[in-house]
Parts: sequence; structure tokens; C-alpha cells
Amino acid sequence: MANSDLAIYPGSFDPITNGHVDLVTRTLRVFDKIIVAIATNPDKDHSLFSLQERIDMVNEVFAPLHGRVTADSFQGLLVDYAERKGSTVVIRGLRAISDFEYEFQMAMMNHRLKPKLETFFMMTGESEFYTSSRLVKEVVSLGGDVSGLVPDNVLTKLKAKFKR
Repeated sequence: MANSDLAIYPGSFDPITNGHVDLVTRTLRVFDKIIVAIATNPDKDHSLFSLQERIDMVNEVFAPLHGRVTADSFQGLLVDYAERKGSTVVIRGLRAISDFEYEFQMAMMNHRLKPKLETFFMMTGESEFYTSSRLVKEVVSLGGDVSGLVPDNVLTKLKAKFKR
């Protein structure tokens, strides 16, 4: 049985940013529970953080919301994962117009594969619209400060990865 009160928020979360946190927090106004679903592909994984590190960071960030937000991982098709979890809703954040075309294509393909699966698009908050995990990693790798763009626990781990 599908649960419309449960939404899946998929992504790599390498690392989770304040933009992700903002999106989850605002989405909790609409859905009772959210699974932050970390996508894995062992053949293409070039992540800075291991899967377990990413799960741990997400769980740390959302510890005050335990029971409403949980971290998990999946391989394969998102539609199959959502079905296994009993969710009919996928959350996707949009930062800019450039995100829309790709996200729209993915939403339509997912809907074709599982017609009962809906995609819930949410605009990223105005203070995070330019933030991405890729950009955060690049800035830290070059010695820049990303304070305020990622949760404190993530900032500590990023600094340790780049020894800053």
C-alpha cells in the first residue's frame, strides 16, 4: 500500500548542503515523513564521502527530526525504490531554469515507468539557489570557506577531507 504522507528525496548528497536541508525542512510542511535516499552506483561512484559517511551526515543533520526524516540508500531505479518503500511521491529541488529541463525529463520517465508516482518540485530557497554539492567541494578543495553553505557537522568533515 502506498503512503502519500511519505516522500522520497533522492540524490547523491555528497555532501548534504544547507540547500538540501532547507528543502527537506520546508517539505515537512506538506509531508509527514521524508526519506533522504542516497543513490549509489558502484560502477560510477566518484564520491568524496563514502556512502556510510553520507548516511551518517544526513542522520546527524536531521537528528532533531528523528522519526520524520531518515537517511537510506538505494541502487537501481528510483521508481522501484519508491515502490518498495510504499511512497508515491518523489521530491526534487529546482535551483534555476537550467535544472528544470533535466528534472522534467526524469519526472516524465519515472511517471511512465510507474504512473502512480508523482514528482513534487520545490524551488530552492533564495539564499541557497546557487549552492551545489559539486561547487561546495570545489571551493573547499581550493581553500575557500563554505561556512553557512553546509551544516556545521558537514563543514568539519569537509575540512578534514581536504585537511584545511
